[in-house]
Amino acid sequence: MSSTGHPGHSGHSGHSALVVPVPALEEWVKARHEHYDRAYASDDPSFAHAHITLLAPFISSDDLATATPRVEEILSRTTPFAVELATVATFPNGIIHLVPDRVASARFRTLTRALTEAFPAYPPYAGAFGDVAPHLTLDAVGPGVTEAIVRQWLAPLLPIRAYAASAHLSWYEAGACRTLAHWPLGSATR
Repeated sequence: MSSTGHPGHSGHSGHSALVVPVPALEEWVKARHEHYDRAYASDDPSFAHAHITLLAPFISSDDLATATPRVEEILSRTTPFAVELATVATFPNGIIHLVPDRVASARFRTLTRALTEAFPAYPPYAGAFGDVAPHLTLDAVGPGVTEAIVRQWLAPLLPIRAYAASAHLSWYEAGACRTLAHWPLGSATR
């Protein structure tokens, strides 16, 4: 699955995504990436397959140095926060996902809004969707995969209690998925 949540790749040469890792589901989500398209399963141990996207597609690696001070400033204003993921849902496009609790969802929306205001050339999901709901992509409806089946697969793990403490700039490209940079929330150098 690509960072936009769609199984397989998008056909583009690559793009970045600013994400908050959810390590408790890393092994599970990486296995689903490997199931759909091994080329999008990263060997980089810092790469966050399991994540909640703040902004994607985002800057190119060439623009990283220019964007870093602004990204750090925004993240430094955000104190780390608890996240509970217990509800499995499906978007109209078939993407099966976990929904963060109400308070965490509001915090993710605030972060995405601040990033979008700072980088207006990069609207969430390239403006393809109206209101972008924070979520952790799990799978997609397809042969043998339904929301009910994914809920059953995850039942022993739920609820996931996580902590949003950092953001990663991840690069998505077939055979080259990796972490470009990462920053702590609340304590970046000003």
